[in-house]
Amino acid sequence: MTERVAFIGGGNMGRAILGGLVERGYPASALVVADPLAATRDALQRDFGVSVTPDNVQAVDGADVVVLAVKPQQMREVVTGLAGTLVRRRPLLLSIAAGITTTSLRNWAGVELPLVRAMPNTPALIGRGATALYATPETPAAARALTDTLLATTGLVLWVEDEAALDAVTALSGSGPAYIFLLIECLERAGTELGLPPETARQLALATASGAAELATRAKVDPATLRAQVTSKGGTTERALEVFREGGFAPLVSRALEAASARAAELSREFGKA
Repeated sequence: MTERVAFIGGGNMGRAILGGLVERGYPASALVVADPLAATRDALQRDFGVSVTPDNVQAVDGADVVVLAVKPQQMREVVTGLAGTLVRRRPLLLSIAAGITTTSLRNWAGVELPLVRAMPNTPALIGRGATALYATPETPAAARALTDTLLATTGLVLWVEDEAALDAVTALSGSGPAYIFLLIECLERAGTELGLPPETARQLALATASGAAELATRAKVDPATLRAQVTSKGGTTERALEVFREGGFAPLVSRALEAASARAAELSREFGKA
């Protein structure tokens, strides 16, 4: 039997997971999305053939899995508005909101449910996502297995045993694609400043980032070894890496992730109150 999955929110991250499911064969007839914006609903229906509605309760009624894909500041209102239906249906509740704890979700729902928090990222749309999951101790093995089945269609899936670890996951992989996009932007801009045509610089930057990531994924050695292998003594790569080191590149990356992780914890305190 194919589980009926309701998405509450059809924004970027919800769309990425939804698209990953459809692209990898999950039947569109088993998927429904609730979103307040008509333009968003129309786009999702057109692109993926799923059912859409502006009504959260209508979407959840009959669902086996409810994916909460709304912003952290909206989560309390959304879950409390669904509480009556959640009590009656007892679906698996899967939240992808940064910072909102399972304790807050359970309190707002007003009932003990199979409950999983996920921190995915947008490459899920092309099946290359990275998602970390945490399940409450009360969540049965069958619900965990179902979550695995659903999200494995979107890329790498890993479980963490400590919910607090999701703040670090948010900083590393949840926000991580934006860091890579920024690096690509910088490479492209620097290439044009050195005299390359903009389109040439863009294609080279994109292919370099994609190829390096794929090589690091396939290689049997760690990234530090790969870096050393392409850094000839006295060569161009060594000169560029020296500039990165002098500019404090590694400490800057650490500070950026620390800031993102701290913000995830702040979101919990700001929007996770019962």
